[in-house]
Amino acid sequence: MFRNTYDSDNTVFSPQGRLHQVEYALEAVKQGSAAIGLRSKTHAVLLALKRSTGELASYQQKMFRIDDHVGIAIAGLTSDARVLSNFMRQQAMSSKMVFNRPIPVNRLVSSIADKAQVNTQEYGRRPYGVGFLVIGQDNSGPHLYEFSPSGNSYEYYAMSIGARSQSAKTYLEKHYEKFADCSFEDLVRHGLHALRETLQQDKELNVNNTSIGIIGPKSEHEKSETPGGAFRILENEAVEPFLQTMRSKEELKEEERQALDASKAEEATGTAAPAADDDVQMSG
Repeated sequence: MFRNTYDSDNTVFSPQGRLHQVEYALEAVKQGSAAIGLRSKTHAVLLALKRSTGELASYQQKMFRIDDHVGIAIAGLTSDARVLSNFMRQQAMSSKMVFNRPIPVNRLVSSIADKAQVNTQEYGRRPYGVGFLVIGQDNSGPHLYEFSPSGNSYEYYAMSIGARSQSAKTYLEKHYEKFADCSFEDLVRHGLHALRETLQQDKELNVNNTSIGIIGPKSEHEKSETPGGAFRILENEAVEPFLQTMRSKEELKEEERQALDASKAEEATGTAAPAADDDVQMSG
């Protein structure tokens, strides 16, 4: 990224039809540590990589509870995330007070997308420098949404944002078809494998740098009861049982290789059988 004539204000289009200030805000999201979201028919899960500014500092908060049925993971400027998460809580509380019901997840995501869009159009404002993964639950089941500073929001089966998130996306794209029918433990394990892809070479996931956010029924690894499958955040020692279920990269590669060999063998068998029938017909 570099400065040019058209990036001094977010209300000025470049000749190519681009808003450079908005694009710079999207780059700010890529500077944040990775966050990953997945959903099945019964659960929605967030996983995030926490950073520490130094050995004397605690790890940053990467997840926020909005309501019993909604939680978020962030990537980007934490201060901007704090402001937007407070706005989301106000919207959720307003829905309960006015309509006596939890706010629908898609409406909540649309409300922050509308708020962010104003900052891409009005003079003297700057876009928010943070992206969200939002998980929620309503009558139709679990949901996963992505919100970006441009004011766009989309629903996903699985998604990753933040630094080196493309590596995680590649993993998720390979396996996303299995997620819908996954057990909760398998879903979290897939998420941890994807999160591991975003790490630097000399780093490993541990109880200090990993957060897990969950919506859905309680699992066997959780000690506390969660009525109605409300959103909860697991950190520190609570994450350890899930980290123990992870498999090494070598094991995953070997499993992929065996699956590929098996599919090739099936194709070869399927193509060979008709050929034999042809031979029989010809000899007859």
